Amino acid sequence: MLKKILYSLWITIFLIFVFYTAKSTNFNTFLDAVENKTFDLRQNIIVKSGYKKPNKNILIVAIDDASYEYILEKYGEWPLPRDIYAKVIDNIEAQHPKSIAFDLMFVKSIKSKPSADEALAAAFKKYNNIYTAMNLDNQSVELRKPITLPENLSVPVTNYSLDIDFDSLSFLNCRSILPEIIQNTSNIGMINVSRAEDGILRKMPVFVKYQGKFYPQLAFRVGMGLIKHEEGYNPTEYIIDRNSNLILNNRKIFIDKDGGAILNWYGPTGTYQQIPMYKLVKAVEEGKQSNYNFTNKVVYFGTTASSLFDIKTTPIAKIYPGVEVQATYVNNLLDNSFITKVDKWITIFLGIILAALIGYMVIHVSSAAIVTLSFVSIYSAYIIFAYFIMKYHNLWIGIVYPLMLGFIIFISAFVVKYIIKSRDFEQQYLLATTDGLTELYNHRYFQEQMKMQVEQAKRYEAPFSLIIIDIDFFKKFNDTFGHQAGDAVLRQVAQLLKQSVRTTDIVCRYGGEEMSIILPNTSKEMSVSTAEKICKRVASKRFRLNNYQESNVTISLGVASFPDDGETPAQIIEMADKRLYQSKHNGRNQVT
Repeated sequence: MLKKILYSLWITIFLIFVFYTAKSTNFNTFLDAVENKTFDLRQNIIVKSGYKKPNKNILIVAIDDASYEYILEKYGEWPLPRDIYAKVIDNIEAQHPKSIAFDLMFVKSIKSKPSADEALAAAFKKYNNIYTAMNLDNQSVELRKPITLPENLSVPVTNYSLDIDFDSLSFLNCRSILPEIIQNTSNIGMINVSRAEDGILRKMPVFVKYQGKFYPQLAFRVGMGLIKHEEGYNPTEYIIDRNSNLILNNRKIFIDKDGGAILNWYGPTGTYQQIPMYKLVKAVEEGKQSNYNFTNKVVYFGTTASSLFDIKTTPIAKIYPGVEVQATYVNNLLDNSFITKVDKWITIFLGIILAALIGYMVIHVSSAAIVTLSFVSIYSAYIIFAYFIMKYHNLWIGIVYPLMLGFIIFISAFVVKYIIKSRDFEQQYLLATTDGLTELYNHRYFQEQMKMQVEQAKRYEAPFSLIIIDIDFFKKFNDTFGHQAGDAVLRQVAQLLKQSVRTTDIVCRYGGEEMSIILPNTSKEMSVSTAEKICKRVASKRFRLNNYQESNVTISLGVASFPDDGETPAQIIEMADKRLYQSKHNGRNQVT
């Protein structure tokens, strides 16, 4: 009856806990933060394995520290005059790149000449494969009046998913770039980012909302331009299905509840070929064609200089230039390799199955070592599975929920199991191993421990010692004071022995007035020293016989050690017994 009640209570508490953790916002936030760290670890291991290869046709023209220094020395200011960009575009376009994307915002600048801005705007009109960035924000309308963007910059989106909302990606204002560029091209994408609470950028928006309309992310717009050119796919509407997947012909991009696509990383900073911007600027200034090959390449312009503040923290690096994040996004889109996060309830279901398996083993397998090893093996296999399914199938299966559920069921099942068995086990154990009078281990337990100590000492090549103790003139003591006084002395001597040795030492009643102490990992010299200390303590103590009487007793002790005095329990016991007899023969109250 007790078993059924405890099992039912255990299962009920477990299921309530699972439901609560799945619904609790604060606890979920904590678990999600830990889960994000497991994602980071898996991504780091995958990147270091070299399995994923970046697209070699993606190049980055980097405004690095050297380029920034060159621009300041040559032109005396940052940003670079816009007509220089126009000339660099013409230089690259001569080699027919697939696209040129600027992870830069060409906002109005009082330092730039109107003619320079017009030259750049003309380049956007001249070439239909150039893309640039703009940013949405929530700046006060008192500081900046929101503008209405042209219809061709937005895209139609139909969202059938009940899990996705774009509230965190809906903005009230827009930091506009040059109006001439906006008029000349629709190849403008937003560069808003989605950071987690720990500041790490694991995902990027696909669309952001402004004035009730959807605007694509810059990298998404660049990637779709490439897909249109190479595959002929140009959707008139973007559909997000009920499973939170953005359907793009033969591609699916999983979008999480905040509207972000989870990036799949290819390598640390510098993974993509980088060309210092100043080298292209110098080629333009000298009227030369660039020495770099841009034919059929995706060319991304962006800042990598730390002083220009476009640095992100990603799962694989604390310092990661924003332009490389953009390149990774485009690469994911072309490869169809964005990460898909498996639904939390599926993860919980897997966790319950694993936990149930562990719980069954805990209850039905008697060996705790086997159960513990099974627990470690099962969840190690699950973690390895989660790693490989991310590596080869781009699926993010949760680790934290199953591990947490498994650990809870592992601990609670043990608790239930041993609550059920504790009473009978303790009673049986006491009856089987303990002497009722002295509360020391009994002779049977002593013999078992001697065998075990010999086996362990042989295996680990370590010594152990045995002390056999006899109360001197105990028969005469009983005749003088009575058997009840003798029993009282036996109990008090037993307690004194236990107090005089280590917790790892084993104190037993050997028989009658004889007691023994097994001292693991103890040499003969150390055991003799311990025996002498015990002998003195007993001799100096007054033992209470009853409410009115006290008396002194002495003990004789014999010491033997493994392997000096024997290699079997019988040999060691025989030698200790002989030395006990020698102590008695030599006058008692001594150690031999």
